[in-house]
Amino acid sequence: MDQPTICISLAKPTNCSLNSTHSLEKKSSIIVVVGNEPQGSSSSSSSSQTYLPLRYARQVAGLLWKFAKFTGPGAIISVAYIDPDNYQSDLTAGAKFEYKLLCAVVFSNLAAIFLQALSTKLGCVTGMDLAQMNRAHLHPWLNIALWILAECAIICTDIGQVIGTAIALNLLNPKITLIAGCVISVSDTLFILLFYKPDGSIRRLRIFEMFISVFVVAIFVMFCIELSFITAPANQVFKGLLPSKTIFVGQGLFQSCAILGGNIMPHTIYLGSGLVQARMREFDHKNEKYHEARTSNSKSATMLYRPTLSAIKSCMSSTIAELCITLFIVANFVNSAILIVAAASLSEENQNADLPGMYQLFVDTIGQAAGTIFAVGLLFSGISAGIVATMAGQLICEGAMDWRLSPFVRRLVTRCISIVPAVVIAAAAGQRGLAKALVVGNVVLSVSLIFVTAPLVWYTSAERFMRVGVEDGDGVAGMGSGIVGARLRDADAREDGRGDGGATVSLANGWAVTSMGWLLWFVVAGMNVALLTFLGLGIGGDD
Repeated sequence: MDQPTICISLAKPTNCSLNSTHSLEKKSSIIVVVGNEPQGSSSSSSSSQTYLPLRYARQVAGLLWKFAKFTGPGAIISVAYIDPDNYQSDLTAGAKFEYKLLCAVVFSNLAAIFLQALSTKLGCVTGMDLAQMNRAHLHPWLNIALWILAECAIICTDIGQVIGTAIALNLLNPKITLIAGCVISVSDTLFILLFYKPDGSIRRLRIFEMFISVFVVAIFVMFCIELSFITAPANQVFKGLLPSKTIFVGQGLFQSCAILGGNIMPHTIYLGSGLVQARMREFDHKNEKYHEARTSNSKSATMLYRPTLSAIKSCMSSTIAELCITLFIVANFVNSAILIVAAASLSEENQNADLPGMYQLFVDTIGQAAGTIFAVGLLFSGISAGIVATMAGQLICEGAMDWRLSPFVRRLVTRCISIVPAVVIAAAAGQRGLAKALVVGNVVLSVSLIFVTAPLVWYTSAERFMRVGVEDGDGVAGMGSGIVGARLRDADAREDGRGDGGATVSLANGWAVTSMGWLLWFVVAGMNVALLTFLGLGIGGDD
């Protein structure tokens, strides 16, 4: 009885037998031939042949595996977009204006994705984070001013994490007072930072990213469950996705700026430019192309890692794609879900448009389990966002001022400063005061965006900053266009070490991306200037 024979060949379609040898061609199709073993030296012409596109399957699998290796930075960044500040801003917006500010939520998240993509690109191409770029290319006094603004933004952010963690602990265990919860929050992130070291091994970084991803997934799943418990009119939800005059008037503008500041967190723009170097270093080390950048005559110049074009091609597109997908799916969904739940279930008149009010709503209408899910998610977001704020603060301090502090010291100093106003507000104004503090903190972050986004757009649009030398074996094919576009040209040797007298690749933004970046900056600046003007005239505000 003939035995079935399976022969797999990488050659062009031919007859196949176990005893025959086929020459392999590197780019030929994969052929799977299924039949019976022939009696002679060649297979029968009636043998059935099935051609499977295994080559394409392998290409897809390889692409997915490459993408999986770059997962992590998006999860870390997304934590900052679903922190207690955002919870409260979205709750207040939904309770006051129902679904009318849903457009502001979506716009803020899309703007955040765009700016984070630029931030990642800056870190990939230059090998420097935004704070280091400011120190190297701006006047020292301007660099110091931007550093002070960034540190103030981090303090405002961390105050929100202290408040959110304290409220979550109080909800889970009423015996823990708000003041006690603020003090306890000091201990929530100290041990976790042992996993993270910007210049450490890639393995430690990935363990840390996986740890943070657990919190992100928990929050995402929690709001999927909560949305299934409420009923929102679809026509009102879709209508809220369209801009309305509510966004630009009075308290609507105040809440829109709070949403803007909560979703485009200034410290995450700095952090996004500093999370990418570890993987690029790993790539260059493996390919024996690792080298330091040459310094210039500038007093502020430092010896920094300079990525090769091969590393940029390998890492940048995948990192930006992972970041954009994670932010759009997680951050945009969670923030929209919070506003929708608040609009459908809470009201300002009942004075329950705060975090404890939403917790009580879930307990009363759904059950204790739903309330516990919300409180645990709030705790997760507070802890995770606190970690991210500390990472960003450490990066900014080292990049802008070259002050190197251990994560422990950085965490301790930042949190001790943040606890003071949180404890004072909790003691003087209670839950309502804490809720207002969260929203006001986001408005402050919105104002600081004016001074963070301008240098980012400028750096990524200027060819003198975004030029990479082409080494032997490098190529510009596959660099694409738009945000990751490339233009090949000959260039003279540069003082800053960005050229060696040979060909260089310009990875600066194209005119469309540059125009979009400056348009976004004018929108952010215009909204905040209008808000400050209205507040000065006594119009609007979080009354």
